[in-house]
Amino acid sequence: MSEQTHRERITVDNPATRRVNQPNREEGIVRAGARPVEHERPEEWGWHGETGRWGRLGAVIATLFMLAYLWGNHEGRIEDLWVVSIAALMVLILLLDWRRRRNAWRAK
Repeated sequence: MSEQTHRERITVDNPATRRVNQPNREEGIVRAGARPVEHERPEEWGWHGETGRWGRLGAVIATLFMLAYLWGNHEGRIEDLWVVSIAALMVLILLLDWRRRRNAWRAK
C-alpha cells in the first residue's frame, strides 16, 4: 500500500485523529485533543532493569527447590541427571551475575 493511500485511509477511517511530527521519531497519529508521546524511557516499561537483591534470592531459592526434586518416588537416574544439570546451569548463571556485579563500575 502506498504512503498516500495509507494517509487517505487513515483520515477516512477515523476523522477524530490527526497526524503529528514527533521529534526523533516517525510521524504519529494522535486523537483529537491529545498530545503525542514525547519520550518513553525503557526503564519505565521494565526494560534494562535488574531484579536486584530479591531476584537473586529468588534464584537461589528456585535452585534449592530444583535440587529438592532429587528426593522422590522416581527410580531412574536420567531424571537426576536433568535436575542436577539444570540446577548447575542456574548456579552458573548466579555466579556469572555475581562476578559481573562485583566487577561493575556501579553495582546494584
